[in-house]
Amino acid sequence: MKKNYRTIARRSALLAVLCVAAGAGLYGCSSARAAPQSTFVLLDGSKHSTADFMGKVTLVNFWATSCVTCVAEMPKIISTYNKYQAKGYDTVAVAMSYDPPSYVVNFAQTRDLPFKVAIDNTGVVAKAWGDVQLTPTTYLVDKRGQIVKQYVGEPDFDDLHKLIEKLLAQA
Repeated sequence: MKKNYRTIARRSALLAVLCVAAGAGLYGCSSARAAPQSTFVLLDGSKHSTADFMGKVTLVNFWATSCVTCVAEMPKIISTYNKYQAKGYDTVAVAMSYDPPSYVVNFAQTRDLPFKVAIDNTGVVAKAWGDVQLTPTTYLVDKRGQIVKQYVGEPDFDDLHKLIEKLLAQA
């Protein structure tokens, strides 16, 4: 009996840690939190901040050109952006600090990425967003600047689209 109790206690503790690490948006956890104040330096040298998200539903995707899953999901991220962009939806793809800038520029140009692409060459942005280390890690931010969902790995895009539609419909 003690062994079962310990197993249950360990699993509960692990779930609690995962909820905190995942920003309470994954693994069945709930509790929105404000998107961290960050400055994104885009490929063209311009800067955008999380304050620019206000009034829009925004997908923030941490990725790398060396990440097989990131590369595989990118056409779906493009399609999602194209589908909802005119309705108040935006996307920022944040390349990880270890990704060579020339690779990121080449990837963005050859795939004609239609959304904002930032390079986090110092790792400060990934740190601010919960010390992101695994790619892809994606956050969905509502119009009020609250993170409503976090995905580690490729999202279920059908579910993501339903959530985007729900958030876009909110005032």
